[in-house]
Amino acid sequence: MKLNFILHQSHSTSPNLPIILIHGLFGNLDNLSMLGRDFQKHHDVIQLDLRNHGLSPHSAEMNYFAMAQDVSELLDQLDQLKMEKVIIIGHSMGGKVAMTMTALIPEIIKTLVIIDIAPVVYPLDRHNQIFMALNAVTDAKITQRHMAGKLMRDFIKDENVILFLLKSFHEGIWRFNVPVLWDQYQYIAGWEPIPTWKGPLLFLCGALSPYIKREYREQIAGYFPIARSHVISGCGHSPHAEKPDVVLRAIQHFFSKILH
Repeated sequence: MKLNFILHQSHSTSPNLPIILIHGLFGNLDNLSMLGRDFQKHHDVIQLDLRNHGLSPHSAEMNYFAMAQDVSELLDQLDQLKMEKVIIIGHSMGGKVAMTMTALIPEIIKTLVIIDIAPVVYPLDRHNQIFMALNAVTDAKITQRHMAGKLMRDFIKDENVILFLLKSFHEGIWRFNVPVLWDQYQYIAGWEPIPTWKGPLLFLCGALSPYIKREYREQIAGYFPIARSHVISGCGHSPHAEKPDVVLRAIQHFFSKILH
């Protein structure tokens, strides 16, 4: 599958390794832009829409090996970057895609940064209210964004979540494929085992987020034995959006240890 993407060439005449940014569920390629703009100083940066999101094609299949294969095929297309090694940064669902890529192309991944997700199975009801809100907007045949937001407040109390979702609402249509995301949600919330990957990896966790718990440490270590972790205080599930400067410093500090 040919994914929609944007390639930002580095401002440097001798850029470091390319960075691939992968968004989470209900997102699109803009979601990690606050990180991408800074990384462009020293890296080529690729932002992409995963299948069934943004402007990428839709498919009835939505699992991590399929999504990881899509991204791997995209990297094959980008011959002009001569990518012997890449850095992959993924948030939430995008983090699971990034981790799964270590099973497909371990030889070209230099390192991963995983933002607030673990290689575990999550509850199947975590996004029920969101799906109810999305379907309510569709059923009401609403075309204006402010009216969609008003209706969504009957289901979702967090205004930031509503604003995030509305970024993918255009002229009465959700750009992410709501029916397939609902139908395939067991795979999105789930996790398929992968071989152990012994490369360097950083888990960034929001201190207020429920997505990475102490009891997940053993499973994380089983897949990624030399992984490091860094907790971003005062943040929930999207620390890159809530405290981008703090997240950037944490990532740059990690890079300084492993890229030189």
